[in-house]
Amino acid sequence: MMKKPTAAYVHIPFCSHICYYCDFAKVLLEGQPVDAYIDALIDEFRAYDIQKLKTLYIGGGTPTVLTASQMKKLLTALTENLDLKQLKEFTIEANPGDLSDEMIEVLSKSAVNRISLGVQTFDEKLLKKIGRTHTPAEVYQSIEKLRAVGFENITIDLIYALPGQTMEMVEADLDKFLALNLPHVALYSLILEDHTVFMNRERRGLLHLPNDDKNADMYEYIMARLAENGYEHYEVSNFGKVGYESQHNLTYWENAEYYGVGAGASGYLDGVRYKNHGPVHHYLEAGKNKRVQEERLSKKEKVEEEMFLGLRKKSGVSVAGFEKKFNIKFAELYGKQVKELISRGLLYDDWEVVRMTNQGFELGNEVFAEFLLDDESILAEDV
Repeated sequence: MMKKPTAAYVHIPFCSHICYYCDFAKVLLEGQPVDAYIDALIDEFRAYDIQKLKTLYIGGGTPTVLTASQMKKLLTALTENLDLKQLKEFTIEANPGDLSDEMIEVLSKSAVNRISLGVQTFDEKLLKKIGRTHTPAEVYQSIEKLRAVGFENITIDLIYALPGQTMEMVEADLDKFLALNLPHVALYSLILEDHTVFMNRERRGLLHLPNDDKNADMYEYIMARLAENGYEHYEVSNFGKVGYESQHNLTYWENAEYYGVGAGASGYLDGVRYKNHGPVHHYLEAGKNKRVQEERLSKKEKVEEEMFLGLRKKSGVSVAGFEKKFNIKFAELYGKQVKELISRGLLYDDWEVVRMTNQGFELGNEVFAEFLLDDESILAEDV
C-alpha cells in the first residue's frame, strides 16, 4: 500500500483585483460562481479520503476575498474528517485589505494556526505602483487584530527589486518588518512573467527596474540584516526564527508528495505530478476528474528534481539519503559538478551534505543548471 501524503494545498483562485506582477492561477471575483466552486472544491478534497495531514495550506488568488460564511463552510469541511492532533500547521494566505473583523473571527475559531500576509512593501507609493490596493496602515491593523485573537505564527511576503525601488527603500522595508517582531518572512526578487501588466510595460520599455548588480546588493543586504536579527535563512527566499520554518513549503523542497486541490492547483501523488483545470468554469464542468495534465516522472527527472528542490534549502541534500533513495553512487553521477561548484565558491566543501553557500544562493539558477543530466542511460530505468 502506498504511503499517503501528509500535506495538502487548496487553491482559491479569486482576487478582488489583479496585481501587475502576478501570473498565478487567479480570476477577478466579481460575477464568479463562488459558492459552486467551494462545493466542487470540497467534493474534490473529500474524494481523496484524507484523514491525516501534518500541513494544510490554503493559497490563491486571495482566500480572504471569500465571505466569512463561505470561509467558515470551507474550513469546516476541510477539517471535519481530519485528526487535528496530527495537523501541525494550517496556513491561510490573506491580504491586509481583506481581513474584516468577521473573517478574523472565523479564522480564530477554526484550526488555522498560521497566517501568510501579502504585504510586498511598506512603501505606499510603491504599493500603488505594483497594483496593490491595501495601505501600510492596513498591514499594521491586520497584524494587531490577528495578534489580539491569539495568532502568533504570522508570516509576510515582501518583494524587492521593484520598479524605481532604491536600496534606501529596501532598508526601510526591513526596518519596518523587524520592528513588528514577526517570526517569519519570505523575500522575493521581482520576476517578470508573461501575461502580466509589468511584462507588457517592460516590452514597451516603460519599466525601470534595478540592474542585476543592484538586485544582488539588495539580496546580500537582506541576508546579512536578517541573520543579524536572529532569522535563519533556511531556504533561498525564506527566513524564519527557530521553530517557525514553513513546514508545508518544506514538503515541496524535500520533494515529498502532496495533494493539490482546486482550479489550477498542482499536486504530486503516486509518482505522478498533476495539474487541475485552471479556468474556474472548466474546473466546474470537469466532473469527478479535475486533472488536465498528468506526468509520471522518469528516474532522471526525479533525480534532477531532488537536487533542484533540495539545494533550495540551507540544509541541502544528504548524499547518503540520495544514494538510498535512488540506489546510485552520488559521486559517479555528480562528483565532477560538485567539485567544480566548490572551486567556484558556490557549494560548501562538504561531501556528506551538498549545500549552497551565500554566493550560491545568489546564483542559484547557475548552480541548479549544473545538475541537469546529459546521459539518459545512467538513469534509464524508472524508480
